[in-house]
Amino acid sequence: MEVPLTPLEFARRTRRLHGHREGVVDGGLRLTYEQFFGRCDRWSAALQGLGVVPGDRVATIAPNTHAQLESFYAVPQIGAVLVPINYRLTADDFVYIINHSGSSVVCAHSDYLEVLDAVRGQMPGVRHFVAYEGAPRDGWIDYEAAVAAAAADFTRPEIGERDLLTINYTSGTTARPKGVMITHRNAAMNSIGTLLHLPIGVGEPYLWTLPMFHANGWTFVWTVTAVGGRHVCLRRVEPPRIFAELVRERITMLCAAPTVLIGIANAPDEVRRGAPTGVRVLTAGAPPAAATINRVEQELGWVITHVYGLTETAPFITVCEPRPEHAGLSPVDLAVVKARQGVELISSGELLVVSEDGREVPHDGQSIGEIVVRGNVVMEGYYNDPEATATALRGGYFHTGDAAVVQPDGYVEVRDRIKDVIISGGENISSVEVEGVLLPFTESKVPVIFYKLTRSLTVDLEDLAEAAHADWRYANPRGGA
Repeated sequence: MEVPLTPLEFARRTRRLHGHREGVVDGGLRLTYEQFFGRCDRWSAALQGLGVVPGDRVATIAPNTHAQLESFYAVPQIGAVLVPINYRLTADDFVYIINHSGSSVVCAHSDYLEVLDAVRGQMPGVRHFVAYEGAPRDGWIDYEAAVAAAAADFTRPEIGERDLLTINYTSGTTARPKGVMITHRNAAMNSIGTLLHLPIGVGEPYLWTLPMFHANGWTFVWTVTAVGGRHVCLRRVEPPRIFAELVRERITMLCAAPTVLIGIANAPDEVRRGAPTGVRVLTAGAPPAAATINRVEQELGWVITHVYGLTETAPFITVCEPRPEHAGLSPVDLAVVKARQGVELISSGELLVVSEDGREVPHDGQSIGEIVVRGNVVMEGYYNDPEATATALRGGYFHTGDAAVVQPDGYVEVRDRIKDVIISGGENISSVEVEGVLLPFTESKVPVIFYKLTRSLTVDLEDLAEAAHADWRYANPRGGA
């Protein structure tokens, strides 16, 4: 017997086993899982009352709120496709994504109603605009009123595991964003793999320092629910708010991009005072510097795990898993290992680092190639973009565009984007390596300026070389400074 792999199954199980348990905290609002799923059901019914049918797209623009979290259940359980949009984008980007995805309903937090009103006429395909919060506004459906007025019954269609769950738009810098099509199977497999490597306990409080729109919050919108954990929403990700919630809600786990980690590490002592120890942190999104990892672990007593992936891979394809041989390493050397992307998850599929001719590079920590991957977490393709899909999935693998080496122990280490690798004197030089070398100086407030890489440094070159050598990752360019 087979049943579809879908994160909606996590909701069914948790509702049955943990319905009485507190599941969502959003400021002063506290919901049990039964209350939370009841709200999701009523919003599903309301959406169907608005004419939403399977396959329709529903876009959201919101920070980490309970309403945003509810969309990850209410929309897909009626067979519709969720389009969570990066709220930091411009009005022009909002218009493009909403039109390109064909979204017929747009739900937005009060911070973005005015922006959307100004461009409403440029989105003719949108039938309904929904305000998650704020005072009543002409042309907007009040979300809370709609949820309160709706019945809990809705028509639940049959869901296939290869049906689209979400369309997540990548942030384009030189081109328009592309819509990554994530299936129910993709998301379910990522959540399962995450829990295999990084278990979460029943009732464990998880702090939403990662935007839910970002690759579906790395699927933690479903992963936390799967085990009956507790979602603690954080609307503004700022160090004082982070540390306040850590204490108030006794947080034990969070996810954070390296920029957030740096903010945590550099927070004033009065902000960090009283912070709990033992907090587990997952970091990804960009290669974190070993110096940052070492500071957070040593100064706060937290445990950092580095994971790697892309929106196109739902997102995790590696985890820097701890091994017995790491136990004897010094904190500095351990941080260097933890800064690497690691090895395949049990559930993510095959990952290779290949040269331009498609051959796997030697595992020598020096030979650079591109990370390619195939497995159950790889996207269905780019929405309405067959050419980009064919390019990305050529040869039976997804081509990440990330340049990496493989260490002798099999751990992958990203060095740069393929297009950003610096070639100087016939050698490949990684901007990530340069950042890792310079960061200890910048964190100690010593200014660092460089011209054509290692020229005109304001720090002493002997000190820089010594720090770089200790970091294990420095490649001294031929010819010296």
